[in-house]
Amino acid sequence: MTSDAHKHAHVASDSYDVSWQDFDTRVIAASHERPILVDLWADWCAPCRVIAPLLEQLVAQYEGALALARVEVDDGENMKLAGHYRVRGFPTIILFQNGKEKGRFSGAKPLRVIEQFVADHADWR
Repeated sequence: MTSDAHKHAHVASDSYDVSWQDFDTRVIAASHERPILVDLWADWCAPCRVIAPLLEQLVAQYEGALALARVEVDDGENMKLAGHYRVRGFPTIILFQNGKEKGRFSGAKPLRVIEQFVADHADWR
């Protein structure tokens, strides 16, 4: 496997789609292992398409120490997650760690702002 292919495979495992059905397992429980950014997004949302590659880039920088879970709110019962977490607009990014919400922001932000958000809200001890 070339280093590029290996890098891509690594990024794929740190970035994944989740749904209402597996959210508790793949986000809440998994956040006891490492912080997880949850991207609540919609296909019709232009800012969602702007921030998505930045979130992927950020997670890749952490080399496995941070994961990205994407929730397409219009898919299946996923809007229940948006309701449960009182999401008002898209995209909304929520950081989970140790089973709890540690912080959130809405709207597209530049990479440096997202990096600072993670640095401010995740506990790396």
